Amino acid sequence: MQLNSIKPALGATKNRKRIGRGPGSGHGKTATKGHKGQKARSGGSIKAGFEGGQMPMQRRLPKRGFNPLNRIEYAHVNVGKLNDFDANSIVDIEALIRSGLISNTKCGVKILADGNLTKPLTVKANKFSGSAKEKILAAGGSAEEIIS
Repeated sequence: MQLNSIKPALGATKNRKRIGRGPGSGHGKTATKGHKGQKARSGGSIKAGFEGGQMPMQRRLPKRGFNPLNRIEYAHVNVGKLNDFDANSIVDIEALIRSGLISNTKCGVKILADGNLTKPLTVKANKFSGSAKEKILAAGGSAEEIIS
């Protein structure tokens, strides 16, 4: 046995399909491309995502941009609005909803520093801005952070 006499096993190879070489080949005339149309033409190909003129899927779906899906949105309450409560009372999320300062908690409540606090209050919220915490402590109250 020599290298030039080695052949693949029977059935291991197939002859290539010679299309467009006359009716005797069985692949003459339209050369397996069907009749007319864009895909039957020379150089006729359809790019990925083309839907025949219909608005393509990537343009029908809304853009999401850079808005993170797991973003935490807090309901905001300014320190000045807390003067509505009685002195030495506990201000938590339920009390804020009852008073009408927030309508929905979204993911929690954040206390911001706009306004001045004149009464000592115990404020329980998910987040506090630094200066809001200082104003609550300066009024003689306490700021407790709720972990949700």
